[in-house]
Amino acid sequence: MQICSVCSEQTPKYRCPACKIRYCSVGCYKRHKDTCLPIQQPAPNIPEAKAALSTKPWSVEDLLHDDDIIDKVPLQKLELLGQSKELRDVLCNPHLRQLLRSIDSASSKEDGVKAAMQEPLFVEFADQCLKIVENQEKTRISDESDEW
Repeated sequence: MQICSVCSEQTPKYRCPACKIRYCSVGCYKRHKDTCLPIQQPAPNIPEAKAALSTKPWSVEDLLHDDDIIDKVPLQKLELLGQSKELRDVLCNPHLRQLLRSIDSASSKEDGVKAAMQEPLFVEFADQCLKIVENQEKTRISDESDEW
């Protein structure tokens, strides 16, 4: 059984996010934080990390894995999202912005989106995005068929 690293009396319930020691209470946390020595993360020695530091511009393809290509939205359509006044109006809602931040910070983006889809506001946002992208697709297809 583990014991608190600060008081050495209780079973620890918490872990310090900076140095990862375990402690049992707010009091122990307050005593610990004055002497906390954060663990230094070693710099990753990964070629991808070095490539990310280069000044070469990135593309949408750089962000997607092969499995994601089927769901890829072309850059032209993404730009339409940025030009939409209706979408900008929806994005003014602070609750929606918080939902988007929670998805962005989630360890599993898929689970984050599933949870957000329970919120009518997020569903409205997603529908607005799809409407913009799909309407453009329908317009492009009808323009191409008119050429024939």
